[in-house]
Amino acid sequence: MIHIKFCGITREQDARNAVQIGANAIGLILSPGFKRSISIAKAKSIAQVIPPFVSVVGVFVDPTIGFVRKVLDQVPLTLLQFHGNESPEFCAQFKRPYIKAIVVKPKLSLQRVTAHYASAQALLLDSPGGGSGKAFNWSSISHGIKKPIILAGGLTSQNVAQAIAQVKPNAVDVASGIESAVGIKSIIKMEAFYQAVRGIR
Repeated sequence: MIHIKFCGITREQDARNAVQIGANAIGLILSPGFKRSISIAKAKSIAQVIPPFVSVVGVFVDPTIGFVRKVLDQVPLTLLQFHGNESPEFCAQFKRPYIKAIVVKPKLSLQRVTAHYASAQALLLDSPGGGSGKAFNWSSISHGIKKPIILAGGLTSQNVAQAIAQVKPNAVDVASGIESAVGIKSIIKMEAFYQAVRGIR
């Protein structure tokens, strides 16, 4: 079964709706300065409404060690997601399962990236400028990668079935494709996305 992550959650009600619809994970953007960033206090409040067996993913972009530790002290994160230029050693030092986001560019060697981030639970493949709502060229992804793949970047209810058929990822990740405004999730779009992934008509 393909797992579904609704990312860039900024409100408790959106988190509740995501769980009710059937999301396997929610993403909380914790590095300041991004469109869907939230405070540690808000992340803690949102995490408290998530039931067991739904993953809470903390998204970081080139954070300091101290900041990640501060978040972990206060927010019950299931997984860490690193979206910057973090080294494998940096990502692994927190002794938590982590996802490494990779921006897909021409001539990217996923085999080399997979070997480099051998300690990652999964690789998340994203478009340049994550959260931009733009998809990358899915045909550039070679199969046979020995690491779970999470597909992100410009996914919507209209194109996610095609993306799954082409890339065959283990999970899909969506932010802007389920929003009515930046950071505000639409329950109608969330439901449509879920149904498209599951093949419900």
